[in-house]
Amino acid sequence: MIEPTLEVETGLWDARPLVIGMDEVGRGALAGPVSVGAFALARCDEVPAGLRDSKLMTAKARERTAPVVREWGVAAVGHASAAEIDAVGIMAALAIAGRRALEALHLAGVDVVGSAVLLDGSHDWLSSRLRRPLAITTRPKADRDCGSVAGAACVAKVERDALMVAHDEDHPGYGWASNKGYAAAVHMEGIATLGPTRLHRRTWLKSDGAVRASAAA
Repeated sequence: MIEPTLEVETGLWDARPLVIGMDEVGRGALAGPVSVGAFALARCDEVPAGLRDSKLMTAKARERTAPVVREWGVAAVGHASAAEIDAVGIMAALAIAGRRALEALHLAGVDVVGSAVLLDGSHDWLSSRLRRPLAITTRPKADRDCGSVAGAACVAKVERDALMVAHDEDHPGYGWASNKGYAAAVHMEGIATLGPTRLHRRTWLKSDGAVRASAAA
């Protein structure tokens, strides 16, 4: 299994004192928010033991590792609701969630403007909703290869999963405690039987509850 390193961050630290790794979770779900983790990290030498690409970690491993990540640097998570996704689209909603995560870091005392921002992926999905430009670097598979981005994803995944488990108690019948809002069979059956809730991305559903082709892209 590939372990994240700090090789990319080390190059960025040569120019700026902090690197803010950022990654999104929940992008492909049918219900719940899209969430973005932002993790500010000062120069260091080691990645916490057990931290990996969040998609390759078990739920228990993520829950065990997230508090360690929060002690390693400064973490924040921003969310954009299903209603916001329906109103502006998923890419703009990603940027909104990312801006909220950065605003939370700012309130925690992080010099966001003076930091290097490292985004997972090949596209800058963040800048469109920022009030001022930031020093952004994009990198495909940064959630796998870069410790700061892996940390951001782990914290965001744990926080979003906890939200969906709590929502499952308010909206039983969709299986969110297990599927976290993704298109599992029990979730699709719940939509067909009970209809969508206020937490569903309505533009991603047809009138019969089937997933639109664009939602899975």
